[in-house]
Amino acid sequence: MRRKRRIHAAVAVITRRGRILICQRHHRDSFGGLWEFPGGKREPRESWEACLRRELFEEIGVAVRGIRTYGWMRHEFHDGIVVFKVFRCLIAAGRPRPLDARALRWVAPRQLLRYEFPPANRRLVARLAGG
Repeated sequence: MRRKRRIHAAVAVITRRGRILICQRHHRDSFGGLWEFPGGKREPRESWEACLRRELFEEIGVAVRGIRTYGWMRHEFHDGIVVFKVFRCLIAAGRPRPLDARALRWVAPRQLLRYEFPPANRRLVARLAGG
């Protein structure tokens, strides 16, 4: 039996004035049109925090501060396993722009339930929304 490939990704729960930043995926991408938390895949030998900082700068054009671990998520797909390290943080510099996303939106935690997220994000959405 072939071993499933494992992907590591850093995910950010960025808050501002009680709202959380979410990104809409481009329609051309897998899970196109769905919403997600900013972040992305960790490169070989890259630290988790370095990955988070790089991905946030590349995807939404911001630098962050107050980084702290919020938890871990694991999701199994038919061809692989994704392990997410979730961080909470604040914007230190820059204004979020959809550089690698279709759209960005600041939403109250309970409003997260109104948006469609990929299966891998659903437990985090429920946790943040208070459910």
